[in-house]
Amino acid sequence: MPIFEAQLEKDRANFEPLTPVSFLRRAAQVVPSHTAIIHGQRRYSYAQFLERSSRLANALAARGIGPGDCVAIMGANTPEMLEAHNGVPMLGAVLNSLNIRLDARTIAFILEHGEAKALLTDRAFSGVIQEALALIEREPLVIDIDDSESQGGELLGETDYETFIAAGAGAFPAGQPGDEWQALSLLYTSGTTGNPKGCVYHHRGAYLNALGNMSTMELNRESVYLWTLPMFHCDGWTFTWAVTAALATHVCLRAVEPAAVFSSIAENGVSHMCGAPIVMNMLANAPREVKTPFPQTVEIATGGAAPPSAVIEAMEADGFHVTHLYGLTETYGPATVCIPQEDWPALAPQERSSRMARQGVHYGTLENASVKNPDTMEDVPWDGDTFGEVMIRGNTVMKGYLKNADATQAAFAGGWFHSGDIAVRHPDGYIEIKDRSKDIIISGGENISSLEVEETLYRHPKVLEAAVVARPDETWGESPCAFVTLHEGEQVEPQELMDFCRDNMAHYKAPRTVVFGELPKTSTGKIQKFVLREKAQNL
Repeated sequence: MPIFEAQLEKDRANFEPLTPVSFLRRAAQVVPSHTAIIHGQRRYSYAQFLERSSRLANALAARGIGPGDCVAIMGANTPEMLEAHNGVPMLGAVLNSLNIRLDARTIAFILEHGEAKALLTDRAFSGVIQEALALIEREPLVIDIDDSESQGGELLGETDYETFIAAGAGAFPAGQPGDEWQALSLLYTSGTTGNPKGCVYHHRGAYLNALGNMSTMELNRESVYLWTLPMFHCDGWTFTWAVTAALATHVCLRAVEPAAVFSSIAENGVSHMCGAPIVMNMLANAPREVKTPFPQTVEIATGGAAPPSAVIEAMEADGFHVTHLYGLTETYGPATVCIPQEDWPALAPQERSSRMARQGVHYGTLENASVKNPDTMEDVPWDGDTFGEVMIRGNTVMKGYLKNADATQAAFAGGWFHSGDIAVRHPDGYIEIKDRSKDIIISGGENISSLEVEETLYRHPKVLEAAVVARPDETWGESPCAFVTLHEGEQVEPQELMDFCRDNMAHYKAPRTVVFGELPKTSTGKIQKFVLREKAQNL
């Protein structure tokens, strides 16, 4: 045995499992009176933030929920979501944040697949939750979030959130996780086929990615972070913990509306925020009268489809500085960042924005991100021309897909996570995505499976064939465009098919364009989607 290993073993004195919950405990110790959360008229200090999160953990434990149990939450960007991101993993349980835009059948599948034992649900979403609960065999413990700003909706649970946590003690022992590889959260991604896949995060990954975000966005004690990014998205890209790690202030916002965003920035001295390109587009094109002026520069990180140069320029004119990130649900959100180089400010606006739109280089907390030939697993040349697949490796990659060993094995083939995104690598090492190999449509920051939309269209009695591709959309970045062949002798208006899809799936997934005609095919009968994508570009 090497001399440096002999009698030198892990001990509580020299090894402690990493967990993002430790950030809240530290913040409550270091800056107990500092404002942790702002939500309308509600204000919580870091001491109160920890106390309320601890009460949630104790209240859940009193109902028999413990390590490894799943706790789902259907919530807006409110303090309760932040408390759940600490109270649930504090207990050793697994947090399952539900996408508030999903339809009842998908939510029912997720609740059953993840075996949720408890469900915290905002009354604003009680309509879809009530439908979902009616579809499952074993109903979880339901607790209503009755936020003062939520409008409408029935109370479905046996009690409300405030009453529930009031029964719990204000301190919880720091005994979890037992292992930093222990599951922390469960998040579902639509993928490209059938039911969504559940990505399982671990404590170590969330801890590291949070620190990566804190470093990348230069968050500190003076920072004020506005929640325009949904916290259900990759646990808020792990900014739910990054802001706390920096001892900064969370500003919650239930609905993302330009007037409310600009007003909050001015009133609360917001310094940082994140959002999909649709949020940037919304802010850039907001009426001048709702753009409340503010003196500070706001750092805004965006991901997904690259924002157009005109949007970047408009955002900069309004006082924002844009940083482009890239990642997936499987990578805890951000995995790469487009770090500006020293010569970029001198470039012409269009050239500079095209550089900013690249996916960039891997996070400091990620081992590596590369562009590889998926057949040989060799890196492609750094020539800006050779196509390959973006592959990622490191501690901020998910544990795997819940109850789906085949999909997990395929995703991790060759010791790298396969993103499915086709890209090139430039001579400076920066990655730039060129296409999506799995035909995923990213609309308003949401992944839409083209196959899922096609499956729905095929259920319409007049539809013979259907193929769905992405079409450029000024508002959403991309939107589904359906090419449809009808049964002989049948006629139908495009709106009827759009309405049919809206009635049978989440509304945002429904096609916004329908084109009728024969579908181009190969000699073996496979639909040529690349031809349809070209057509969609010119519609």
